[in-house]
Amino acid sequence: MNKELPFSQVMPVRFSDLDAQGHLYFANYLVYGDEVVSKYMEELGLNIMDPSRTPCLIFTVDINCEYINEMPGGSEAMICVGYSRLGNSSADVVFEIYNSRSEKLMAKGSMTQVFVDPTTRKSMPIPDFYRGGVIENQPGLA
Repeated sequence: MNKELPFSQVMPVRFSDLDAQGHLYFANYLVYGDEVVSKYMEELGLNIMDPSRTPCLIFTVDINCEYINEMPGGSEAMICVGYSRLGNSSADVVFEIYNSRSEKLMAKGSMTQVFVDPTTRKSMPIPDFYRGGVIENQPGLA
């Protein structure tokens, strides 16, 4: 598993997440990645579940996923996340999904986020506290 990505979470692969072939439905890889990215963002101080209390909104403007192996039902997924780029008002976050039992890489992908002023709905600089939290966890992005 990727030890360079600073945040991870294990999620069970539930029956409702499967396709008719008994493995994780392709769109759910993106959902799993997004859910753990959201948890990481909360750890860094952005309460994205209550937009009225955040200094910014975060719009995902691009997302991709490379499917490498099948994730069978009844397994557990280890999702590892972190940032690969910090711009002025946008950032790229990456995720890797592993079968937590075999530690085999199942999928990997990325999302481009734009930080947006909630009033004007225009891009804004990444908040200093958030940028600082990311850099604290990933000093190479400074």
